[in-house]
Amino acid sequence: MYVIVVGGGKVGYYLTKTLSQEGHEVLLIERDPRRVAQLSEELGELVMFGYGDEMRTLEQAGAARADAIVAVTGGDEDNLVICQIAQKRFKTPRIIARVNYPKNRILFEKFGIEHVVSSTEAILMMIEQQIPSAHLIPLAALKQGNLEIVEVDLDASSPVVGKSLAEISLPEGSCVVSIIRAGRAIVPHGDTKLEEGDTVITLVESSKEAQMRQTFIPR
Repeated sequence: MYVIVVGGGKVGYYLTKTLSQEGHEVLLIERDPRRVAQLSEELGELVMFGYGDEMRTLEQAGAARADAIVAVTGGDEDNLVICQIAQKRFKTPRIIARVNYPKNRILFEKFGIEHVVSSTEAILMMIEQQIPSAHLIPLAALKQGNLEIVEVDLDASSPVVGKSLAEISLPEGSCVVSIIRAGRAIVPHGDTKLEEGDTVITLVESSKEAQMRQTFIPR
């Protein structure tokens, strides 16, 4: 099976590595030259520099013969464009999209993208399995309560790297529900220190989503 993965973040990296180890033909497309250089040190020719949301790049990657195209960039808009190109231009048999913001799932499904994965929803369900049922909050209830699950990737420039959660001033009424580190989900505590490369999953009121992101990644 030939799989094209677009997006060289943690998800794309682990997916490419795993598929390759399982004997599949796989190619990872990433647009950041520095990230391409890092990935190439380990994955070699499995990594290609290019813009996966452009038809020419996908043509060069051999999308016409791909069995599956997986869009896992950090931008939902980019992922949607990638899926539409794969769907309409290349007639790819299997198209899978990562949705960074759960509320965008409906948009993907509206455009006929059947296989949509929300990592934040999946992670929340994993966490709920470890919490007594009396404390569970169904996703439907979150939407009715005007709450959002916000996912933030930390890089070296983030001011919270090296700090514990207790040292970080979060928007009122919000909380950190999980941290993804080295491909594993952990339930954090006040003394949990944040590290470069962490993905922080937070729960926040919709009106304070931008404030939450600003806390971790100032613009």
